[in-house]
Amino acid sequence: MTVDTGGYTNRRAVVMNGSVKQEGPGGLWDSIRKAAFIMGSGILLLAAFGNSLTWHLQRFWGASGDFWQDLWTKLYLLFEGHDAAMFYLGTMLAPLLAFWFTNGLLLLVDITGRPSFITRYRIQVDKNSPVDQGKLRHAIKQVVFNQVFLSGPMVIGIYYLMTLRGDPCGPQLPTFHRGLMELAFCSIVEEVMFYYSHRLFHHPALYKHIHKQHHEWTAPIGVVSIYAHPLEHVFSNMLPAVSGPVILGSHLATTSLWYCLALVSTTISHCGYHLPFLPSPEFHDFHHLKFNQCFGVLGVLDRLHGTDGKFRQTKQYERHFLFTNFTPLSESIPDQPKKLQ
Repeated sequence: MTVDTGGYTNRRAVVMNGSVKQEGPGGLWDSIRKAAFIMGSGILLLAAFGNSLTWHLQRFWGASGDFWQDLWTKLYLLFEGHDAAMFYLGTMLAPLLAFWFTNGLLLLVDITGRPSFITRYRIQVDKNSPVDQGKLRHAIKQVVFNQVFLSGPMVIGIYYLMTLRGDPCGPQLPTFHRGLMELAFCSIVEEVMFYYSHRLFHHPALYKHIHKQHHEWTAPIGVVSIYAHPLEHVFSNMLPAVSGPVILGSHLATTSLWYCLALVSTTISHCGYHLPFLPSPEFHDFHHLKFNQCFGVLGVLDRLHGTDGKFRQTKQYERHFLFTNFTPLSESIPDQPKKLQ
């Protein structure tokens, strides 16, 4: 329960099991600031990386003018008159390569249990060591089905929908800053749509028949990020990701980059390893462990609706940050020792 601690401080005391735990002020505002920091840092890093990569490529190849625009112009001329094919390759082939390259590396670790310098970062230390291969084969079949028979046709429909807004494969690339703004907008759209669709699939009437399939993995691995019932894949995986570019009428280059980032991001969230220098997967890993907490992506709506309360009282929450050393957080922030009965 919650008790008032007086009018001279902007804090609350949460009474749990006879002890009083102080909860800091501005919980929702704190989540918004953290989300803004994550998004802002990502955009700044992307901008710095993009500018640096452009400079090095221009120097290496002796390119003149705008390297990326020149590269796009060559691709545009190669596919001239075949915009639909170019759009499909950009929004299916590129994201699929990003997804399977990332998950191919993770699957090597999941299946073999090696190398140990990766497995030592496992979040749920007693799970998937190594992964159940029969269960994994079943999951991969569903993932491939979702990608080929659901994502593929949806991307075709998205192309014709986006042509109503303009030319998604136009000869002129958006400015770098415009692209970054669109990525930030897509992140917000995804957070809102994924949070509410995800909570909807946790309704008892839908969970048993649809979403329970995804939660067969209480300790997730990267490839099961899109292991889901077909209805869930369409309405909770695909729609939140594709809606941002459709709303904005984004260029193919931005759309393709966003799809790749979204797939790599959800892979990291499900991978089961809290690796140094990568975003923390503790938030969504806890969702798979407990089911009724941490429904969103950025965590803002979870704080708003109070669906992260139990998470914020755990060691997983204390470990929920990007760390920059090589000591596993399970060692630097260990679990409380179990009480002897």
